[in-house]
Formats: sequence, C-alpha cells, structure tokens
Amino acid sequence: MTDENKTWHQEHKDSLTKGQRAADLMRNGMGSGPFVGGFIGFMIIWAAVNTLVLASKAWDPYPYILLNLFLSMLAGLQGAILLIAAKRQDAIAGAMAQHDYDTNLKAEKEIQALMTINRQQLEILAELKAMGATPRS
Repeated sequence: MTDENKTWHQEHKDSLTKGQRAADLMRNGMGSGPFVGGFIGFMIIWAAVNTLVLASKAWDPYPYILLNLFLSMLAGLQGAILLIAAKRQDAIAGAMAQHDYDTNLKAEKEIQALMTINRQQLEILAELKAMGATPRS
C-alpha cells in the first residue's frame, strides 16, 4: 500500500509505539468473554484444589487470602491499563475530530469556489438570454 492510498486510520495505526499496541491488546483481552470465563474457571479450580484436593495441606485454605491478594493486584493493574487505554482513546478521538474539522474546512472552500462558478454561469446565461431577447435589425 502506498502512502497516497493510506487512510487516516492506517496512518495512526502505523504510528503507534510498541507500548501503545501492548496496552490496546491487553485492554481488548481483559474486556473479552474468554478472559472473564477463564478467570472464573481459574478461581473455581483454585478453590477446589485448596478445599477438596489439599484439604489438610492447602497452601491457601478458606477464605483464600492469597487468591484475594492476587485478585487485588490484578484489579489495580487492570485499573491502570484501562486508564491508559482511555487516555489513548481520548487522544484518538481528538485527532479524529481535528481531521474532521480540517476536512470540513477544505470542503467549505471547495463549495464556495463552486458557488462562485455557479454565480458566474448564471450571469453568463442571463447575458445570453438578454442578447437573445433583443430584436435584430
């Protein structure tokens, strides 16, 4: 794809840093059904192993304090990632709004030029009509 054929969205996507791409991937992953389902499954397995399988030698017996610690750390990390992603989304929305504004200004100039041409054509038509209405001698 040549630079001339690139859309604004493709140019923006190409300009992302590795960190920004990673934040987008993590945000998209954490907001998905498979992630939520997998995490619920992980917690069920954790509780089953610590309650049933390792009843006498559980590394994290009920009320699962270690699991709560991991969940708290995950929540803190997810909050930070979501804030980063929201900040990036705001920047994208601002850039898109500026692009739309620039496009609208360009379109307005082109419309004004077309209106000027239209007025000139109407004047020429009026002159031609006036010339055709004058009696010939």
